[in-house]
Amino acid sequence: MKHVGILGGTFDPPHIGHLIVAEEVRIAMDLAEIWFIPTYKPPHKQQALSGIQDRVIMLEKAIADNRYFKLNRVEANRREKSYTIDTMVHLKAMYPNTKFYFIIGADMVDYLPNWYKINELMEMVTFVGVKRPGYTLKTTFPIVEVDVPEIDVSSTMLRRRLENGWSIKYWVPEKVEKYIKEKRLYE
Repeated sequence: MKHVGILGGTFDPPHIGHLIVAEEVRIAMDLAEIWFIPTYKPPHKQQALSGIQDRVIMLEKAIADNRYFKLNRVEANRREKSYTIDTMVHLKAMYPNTKFYFIIGADMVDYLPNWYKINELMEMVTFVGVKRPGYTLKTTFPIVEVDVPEIDVSSTMLRRRLENGWSIKYWVPEKVEKYIKEKRLYE
């Protein structure tokens, strides 16, 4: 059986925090791959500022140098609000010999009781919780905790920096920074 980690999100833009979390979980859990799944329209927050195509391209650029990282477009192709349960039903049908580990930050661990069909989802995947500044990993749901270096970075913070004309060098992979500048995203 193949063991695959899933890191979903808006990735608006993808940053080093996403990459570090993915790599640390991959190593700690001995996973064959990490699949990055950009959502078209997140169910729990406002719509992304950049379009799905730009976010997919940025994500492709961000993960290009890691052979264990893959892009999965299941939610991007749906072109509507996606719930994790729908994605997992689809992935389990497509890949019946794969065990999935759904990676979430501590902010989402706190939010688990509000997830759509969470009890069904708990039977389909193993949730992996990682620390995030300002949050704990306390929950009544069974999660596997993985320690990762805490880096206080978010896509929101990076968008603010760009809006103010500040550098995002080292906060995102160089190819992503170049793409953002070329496309004049987040200005």
